[in-house]
Amino acid sequence: MTSNVSTQAQQAHTPEPTHVPLGIDPSVSSSLANPDVTEETAPDMIETVEQSDPLDSPHPVPWNWVLTTQAELAASDTVGLRYYRSQSLISPDGQYAAYSRISMQGQPEFYRSRVTSVMFLEDLQTGDLQTLTASSPLSDNPLVSNEDADMPGTFAILLPVSWSPSSDRLLARQFEGLFSTSFASDYAVIWDRQKNRTYTVAPEPIDYTHAVLLGWSQTHPNQVLFRVGELGEERWPVLSVDFQGETNLAFDDEPIVYGQVVNQVWTGPQARW
Repeated sequence: MTSNVSTQAQQAHTPEPTHVPLGIDPSVSSSLANPDVTEETAPDMIETVEQSDPLDSPHPVPWNWVLTTQAELAASDTVGLRYYRSQSLISPDGQYAAYSRISMQGQPEFYRSRVTSVMFLEDLQTGDLQTLTASSPLSDNPLVSNEDADMPGTFAILLPVSWSPSSDRLLARQFEGLFSTSFASDYAVIWDRQKNRTYTVAPEPIDYTHAVLLGWSQTHPNQVLFRVGELGEERWPVLSVDFQGETNLAFDDEPIVYGQVVNQVWTGPQARW
């Protein structure tokens, strides 16, 4: 990150967030950043069912389901394992579908519950299926030893956000944090089809409390845009981040996403296990 980011932050074209505590607890309203952030959506991007989101992300996680499931378990004073299957994001060339399975190991107390996820990448021509995981601090990555990810009270939700126009890259949102706290932020997870390699990036250095993934950069197609800030700040700058994590202020840039969202009969909350 260039050293003049903090001193020039006020000059960046940035939306103003509202400052309400995160909706990590069912009794708390979920709103942090300004939902009116400008986002240009590709013509084949279909609007989906509205979901509340703790960071007011333009790519919301199924937070309503998390809160409803937690309330149900608390009311019955029981533990349980619940699943949620996201919508599929079809690549522009029609060859791939990306979707996620979110698991909630629920307890009557919110601070003891745990939410994890895995994202699937399906080749619609061959039927081959592979899984993608993040390498962020709280991700449930089987290839990385991570004691923090096994702690109760954590959540790590990975959802597909956008393909590249040529379908050679996939962008996903990794939203993670701690229940009953204001600790929550986004990481960008990028799958490179040609290299079959996954990158996990976020703005650097970490001089913010919340980062919100917005989408691909229109100015620099190989970079992603984040809105970042701290509670109490009036203006949150927009930053661009490349695959290696190099971060710069994004001037006169807007996010864009590509792909077709498809609902299947098994999309949404799954049967109890």
